[in-house]
Amino acid sequence: MKRLLSLSTLLFIALTSASAQQKEYRPMDDENKVVDLTLDSLEKVRTARPLAGSSRRGSNPVLFLVGNSTMRTGTKGNGDNGQWGWGFFAHNYFDETKITVENQALGGTSSRTFYRQLWPDVLKGIRPGDYVIIELGHNDNGPFDSGRCRATIRGISATDSLVVTLKDGPNKGQTETVWSYGEYMRKFVRETRALGAHTILMSLTPRKREDAGHLSWQAVRVGDTFGLWARQVAEELNVPFVDLNELSASKYDKMSSWKLNYHFYLDNIHTSKFGAEHNARCAAEGIMACTHPELQPLKAMMKNLALPTTGVRREQGKPVVFITGDSTVKNDDRDSTGMWGWGSQAYRIFDPEKITFINCAMAGRSCRTYLREGRWERVYNDLHEGDFVLIQFGHNDIGELHRGKHRGEIPGTADTSCVSRVVMQDEAYNEVVYSFGWYLKKMIDDCREKGATPIIVSLTPRNEWPGGKIERRNDTYGRWYREVAEQTGCEFVDLHNITADALDGIGQEAAKRYYNHDHTHTSLAGARLNATGIAIGLTRTNSPLAQYLK
Repeated sequence: MKRLLSLSTLLFIALTSASAQQKEYRPMDDENKVVDLTLDSLEKVRTARPLAGSSRRGSNPVLFLVGNSTMRTGTKGNGDNGQWGWGFFAHNYFDETKITVENQALGGTSSRTFYRQLWPDVLKGIRPGDYVIIELGHNDNGPFDSGRCRATIRGISATDSLVVTLKDGPNKGQTETVWSYGEYMRKFVRETRALGAHTILMSLTPRKREDAGHLSWQAVRVGDTFGLWARQVAEELNVPFVDLNELSASKYDKMSSWKLNYHFYLDNIHTSKFGAEHNARCAAEGIMACTHPELQPLKAMMKNLALPTTGVRREQGKPVVFITGDSTVKNDDRDSTGMWGWGSQAYRIFDPEKITFINCAMAGRSCRTYLREGRWERVYNDLHEGDFVLIQFGHNDIGELHRGKHRGEIPGTADTSCVSRVVMQDEAYNEVVYSFGWYLKKMIDDCREKGATPIIVSLTPRNEWPGGKIERRNDTYGRWYREVAEQTGCEFVDLHNITADALDGIGQEAAKRYYNHDHTHTSLAGARLNATGIAIGLTRTNSPLAQYLK
């Protein structure tokens, strides 16, 4: 005969069980300490994000990106606050005549909130043969039922669950079953497979933190939590896994603390354009390196994985000297009566039997535009240990930050920045602009990372003669070059004053032959004068590069 329990006993058991369950499922602490209010306006979110599948071209597949603010910052995801998610740059690695990339990510979402509030809309656009990248976890923390209401249960259990009544947010008062992080990953995979599409699970992008003992920045790995759990679910369900966290962090490990720091912007989790492009490349390289057979068709639709370079031809045993700068370094360099940059005369000062030289300068460029256009990236990718880089900018770095050619920079050498809205040739985008000195420090730091020797060179003097003496800019760019040299310990060739001294010695009238029709650009004679000034400066400073002079 069955024994009936009293109502009070049943109530006691229920309360005890609920209490034990709540205690057992302790959510993870919010280590990011970043408040993202994106989800507070779902209606705005839905109008800002693309309609799922709307990018599809004919019967081509679509690669859907599902993630949080590290994949798409803010509602617009356009970098208007200086932060970028890597999903914005992911399309650069895919042939969009074969597959399109749709960034369906949204800042502030956890695996739980994305699955509940946004995933149903994404499912509507998925077709057989599509791919879905899932990179979630940064926000799977905090309270289960209050605040952001986005925490998941730790681990990958398929049976652990918790029923909560939401105390905050747009769904306040509703009940919700909360699952483990791993179970949400399973739900994404199963529902994608049910539509005949493929899932790729990725670990999280790294965060950064300051090492108080050394006052330096370090990349933070999360491989023992979300990275581990995503890998375990991928192995269990036999889907591709890319350890984006480790791929990205391992590259960060090779960077200086200063460089790692500027790969993030405003906080320790959201990336700058530098960091977003870094993570996008790591994700693409991870896909290409993954041996899972499901990725073979996707790999055939990828592109641009080869690093862009200058194309310099190296000779065994010879270092390379890369010359960077503007039109005073590289110009038409053809007509004997035309404009010439001193880099064209490098053959007159460097011994080609000992060293290879390549002139990578470009007319009209400032540090900012040289970097923006990817010209510095090509130099950086080509650098080998033992190489040299001559860095000379300044003529085009003065000007407006937010209008015109958008090549001006913040005056000075402080590590400061601002966001500029760039509108050029019917294209509009947001760009973080730094100080003149910051750009020089970046180039110096990049060279040293590769084992190359950076040498900064002050700008050539202009053909202006106030008071009968040639104009000198020792109170602006000249001073800023010196400050950077002092701050970084970088070699410095003061070409500005070396050439100015020579011109003052011959006088204003005789100096005209060294310029070509204006106050900035040099004739062939002027280019040779400046090249000689480079040789003089290298010798005066006892530069290691001086041993390669003729």
